[in-house]
Amino acid sequence: MPGLQLSVVLAGMLAALLAIAPAGARENGKKKNKDGDAHQFAVIGNNAADGGEAWLKHALKASSEASLDFVVLTGIKGDKETCGDRLYQKRRDLIEDARRPVIVSLAGSDWTGCRNSAGRTNAIERLNRLRELLYGEPSSLGKDKLAVSRLSASPRFRSYAENAHWQVGKVLYATINLPAGNNHYLPAAGRNSEYEDRMVANRFWLNRLFAIARSDKADAVVLFSEGDVKPLLQAQPAGLRGLLRPEPAAFDGFGATRRQIQTQAAKFKGKVLLVDSGAVENGKPLIKWRDNLGQLSVGTQAVEVKVRSGKEAVFAVEDAEG
Repeated sequence: MPGLQLSVVLAGMLAALLAIAPAGARENGKKKNKDGDAHQFAVIGNNAADGGEAWLKHALKASSEASLDFVVLTGIKGDKETCGDRLYQKRRDLIEDARRPVIVSLAGSDWTGCRNSAGRTNAIERLNRLRELLYGEPSSLGKDKLAVSRLSASPRFRSYAENAHWQVGKVLYATINLPAGNNHYLPAAGRNSEYEDRMVANRFWLNRLFAIARSDKADAVVLFSEGDVKPLLQAQPAGLRGLLRPEPAAFDGFGATRRQIQTQAAKFKGKVLLVDSGAVENGKPLIKWRDNLGQLSVGTQAVEVKVRSGKEAVFAVEDAEG
């Protein structure tokens, strides 16, 4: 009788092992897959020419019907729309109701042109209000939450909650506050305080992102902003040739950030892709590459991007309804 009981126990253990083995094999196979992990995200450009709410509702609905890991929304309102709390709250509620995780990358139209009842700028006050509404938690908006890490977790940069990073597979994603309109550089006498302080925070942020990417051996870094940094623009030649070049007619508010990204990309083994709301050539968003540095400008359109990571990350742009 004891021998029979032992046989039953051994048979049960063997059955359990056989049941577990396929799952373990699938997991190991996934880790060894030479093509890496495939995933997909969408970018919704800020299109508020004829009323931002209708466009936003339509674009978010379309994104909920697709198999997406997350959605990045560039801005929540247009230049001609009010900067009041009521509109901000209404847009937040609309985004929060989206099915997929939504990360908001601020646009200049959300805050840089805002003025109070006396006609004076209240851009910084409105920016701070947006930070309270949209970035109060270490997660995305939307019904399906995505955990993110914020620059505001650093004591020195507690104000800059809009800068966030997250990871899907071996790809590091991040937002960085670089608004259109020359990065909100104001050509006025005296200290350009908002711009200068944000540049310090952004410089720290970019250094941290690439340090994380190198430490994690990421296959790619993807940065989202509204402003077109023009990352593929050739750097100014050094030495005498650089000195002989004519000075630009206007200050380039993106110049320092562009140079930092180019320098970091040159030292990074994977790909670096910048996604912005710059103008779209020939009506169709396409990725342009120079070595490992790429740019995707979506304008006011909504696009989907398929990603496959591995020895070399691959990004494929697809048309999205919207």
